[in-house]
Amino acid sequence: MNFSDKPRESCGLFGIYEHPEAAKLTYFGLYALQHRGQESAGICVSRNYQIVSHKAMGLVSDVFTMDHLERLGAGSAIGHVRYSTTGSSVLVNAQPFVVMHRKKSYAVGLNGNLVNAHTLKNQLEESGSIFQTTMDTELFLHLFVKNLSHGFEGALIETVSKLKGAFCFVMLTSRGEVIGIKDPYGFRPLCLGQLNGNYVLASETCALDLLQAKFIRELDPGEIVIIGEDGIKSIHTPASDRRAFCIFEFIYFARPDSTIYGHNVYLTRKSHGRRLAKESPVSADLVMPFPDSGTYAALGYSEAVGIPFETGMIRNHYVGRTFIQPSQSMRDFGVRVKLNPVKELLRGKDIVIIEDSIIRGTTARTRVKTLRELGVNRVHMRVAGPPHRFPCHYGIDFPTKGELIAANTPIRDVTAALGLDSLAYLSLEGLLESTGIEDPEANFCKACFDGCYPVEFDENLSKFCLER
Repeated sequence: MNFSDKPRESCGLFGIYEHPEAAKLTYFGLYALQHRGQESAGICVSRNYQIVSHKAMGLVSDVFTMDHLERLGAGSAIGHVRYSTTGSSVLVNAQPFVVMHRKKSYAVGLNGNLVNAHTLKNQLEESGSIFQTTMDTELFLHLFVKNLSHGFEGALIETVSKLKGAFCFVMLTSRGEVIGIKDPYGFRPLCLGQLNGNYVLASETCALDLLQAKFIRELDPGEIVIIGEDGIKSIHTPASDRRAFCIFEFIYFARPDSTIYGHNVYLTRKSHGRRLAKESPVSADLVMPFPDSGTYAALGYSEAVGIPFETGMIRNHYVGRTFIQPSQSMRDFGVRVKLNPVKELLRGKDIVIIEDSIIRGTTARTRVKTLRELGVNRVHMRVAGPPHRFPCHYGIDFPTKGELIAANTPIRDVTAALGLDSLAYLSLEGLLESTGIEDPEANFCKACFDGCYPVEFDENLSKFCLER
């Protein structure tokens, strides 16, 4: 059971070319990327012109044992941690997805969402394709093998040209090539690194740091990188005139020790907090986050307003994704089991809570109620991002518009619904400017805030569109 009221992540990708400990290194790479997906995990290794794999439902540390990693062994490898954006959360949809075609094997993992998946699937099925899963990742390989008449590189280029949406892929061939692909808008992060001469691909630099790999660069929008026995080759497919890097990577998804889009996430979130303090200061005794949400923005806010930062809620780090189902009489237990307030610190105080986002508001409401009951005097909330008024169709599982508390509700009514004394959000202008990126309007996707979607989509589709 998931008690979080936060939007859930997309997926994490990792790949390494020809290493004697490929499986083990991929395991650690996925371990560093666990925050991007907790439903399933998988590793594929190419050796002796065959692809061997192991994948299962659950966290990386639960899916793999030392025996699994020893059996997977050496060679080239790719790995994937998943949160389901298209297709149910079941084992058959765990990735990387592997196929065999004309005595050659291919494996692929996706981070993102193909908004034309239903159209592509209909076309492929009409031409005779048979699908094993209900996820959009499988579409890539169906298209790829149909385009092999253009040659290996031509098949990659032709396939990418048919895809619409936000996507990064890692791909593995039975010959040992490792391929990284980024969509023309550059929605999702994917970087290239090097470990003692071996090239590495990863969704975030924190995975490179764990392995002590050297960061080389981020892939460009529309770029295909092929790593093989002749080294590394880069192919640039047509990129969009504008960039659409997901702004929510900075706000929430990426690990704070990662560097994405050329900027450290930790420092960027502190910058958001400083700008929030400038726009919406308030008098209080202390500034606090609900760990770990908003922690780094809270540090910036505290520094800017000169109010002490305190950890007023203590997190239980041993609560997993699954927990005994609370009874109706214990309906708030799922929220309280994760965080417990420091009563002696908070009682009788005026406090400012810094959040990175408010989605449905159910969790925030319960936590504010708990603070009131223990005797907190005034409770102010400041959010280090604009109100979420629109769902995401590019690989982040935001609720439908009707479930977003700020979509159709004035801020004064949201304030009352959450039981707050005051509520303020960081402006969109302030958010963009505090990233420190030049011309942010032309570089970010911010559709969840302003409804301006860079890539067209069918509004009637859900994450289960391929199951019909």
